[in-house]
Amino acid sequence: MSDRAVASSAGRGIDNAWMCRLALLNCASTIVLIFVGGLVTNTGSGLAVPDWPTTFGYNMFLYPWSKMVGGIFYEHSHRLIGSVVGLLTLTLALLLWFKEPRRSVRWLGAVAVAAVIVQGVLGGLRVVLLSAGGGLAAIHGCLAQAFFALTVTLALLTSSEWNQEPQKIMAADSGALKRLCLLTTVFVYMQIVFGAMLTHMGGLLHAHLLFAALVTIHVFLLARRIMKHHPDQRKLMRPATILLGLLVVQLVLGIGSYAARFTSLMVLYAPVLGLALPATHRVTGTLMLAACMVLTLRTYQLLLSQEGITSRGFIAEQVRA
Repeated sequence: MSDRAVASSAGRGIDNAWMCRLALLNCASTIVLIFVGGLVTNTGSGLAVPDWPTTFGYNMFLYPWSKMVGGIFYEHSHRLIGSVVGLLTLTLALLLWFKEPRRSVRWLGAVAVAAVIVQGVLGGLRVVLLSAGGGLAAIHGCLAQAFFALTVTLALLTSSEWNQEPQKIMAADSGALKRLCLLTTVFVYMQIVFGAMLTHMGGLLHAHLLFAALVTIHVFLLARRIMKHHPDQRKLMRPATILLGLLVVQLVLGIGSYAARFTSLMVLYAPVLGLALPATHRVTGTLMLAACMVLTLRTYQLLLSQEGITSRGFIAEQVRA
C-alpha cells in the first residue's frame, strides 16, 4: 500500500471516529431530552412558558437563570436541551454529508435534521395552539422516540465495529430471526405510541396494556432464540441480554406507574413516585427501542440464510458466464 493510500485510510479513520463520537453524544443528549420532556409532562409544566420561540419575551438563550423556577425550570430546560440536540444533529449531518462515502448514511443524516426541525416546530405549536390539546403533545412525544431510534441507527452505522467487514454467519433461522426482530421493534414502538396517547389524552389504557403483553412475549421469544441458536455471537447476545434486562425493569416500573396513577396503593409516596415512575418508565421504553434497533440491524448485517447463499452463488455464476 502506498504512503498516500495509508494517509487516506488514516484520515478516513479519524473522520469516522469523530462522526461516531458526535453521533453517540447526540444519542445521549436525546435521551436526556426525552427524560426532561417526561418531567415537563408529569409536572404539568408544558404551558408554563406561554410564548414561543421567545421565553416571556426574552431571546430563549438569554432568559435569566434566576427566573427559572417551578414549571418554568422544566419547560425552559427542555427547550434549551432541544436546541443542543438540534445543533448536534445539524453538525453531524454536515459532517456526514462531506466525509461519509455511503450515500444512504448521508441521507439518514439529512432525514435526522428534517425530523429535529419538525420536532421543534411541533413543540412550539403545542404552546401556541392551545386548542390542539393533548393530540399535538402525543405526536410530539411519538416523534421524539422515532428520532431517538434514528440517532441510535446513525451511531451504530458510524461505529468502527460496523465498518469492519463482518464475518457472515450462515443460519438456518436467519429469516425467522430477522422477522422476529422487526416485529418486536414494531411492538415496542406501538406500546410507546399508546403510552403517549394514555399520558397526553387519557385514553387507550387497554391498548397500552395489550402491547405491553405482546412486547413481553416477543422479547422473551427473541432472547430465547438468540441464546439457544447463537450463544457464541457477542454482537447478538449483548443487545439481547440488555433488552431482556430492560424488559424486567420496564415491567416493574409499569406496575408502579399504574399503581401510582390509577390506585391508592402508593398514596403516601404519590408526589415523588407520580413524577419519578412515569418519567423513568418512558426512558426505559426508549432504551428498549434502541436495543431492538441495534439487534435488528445486526441480524441483517451478520446473518445469511441458505437461500441467500444460493442466490449469491447463482448470480456469481451468471456474471462469470
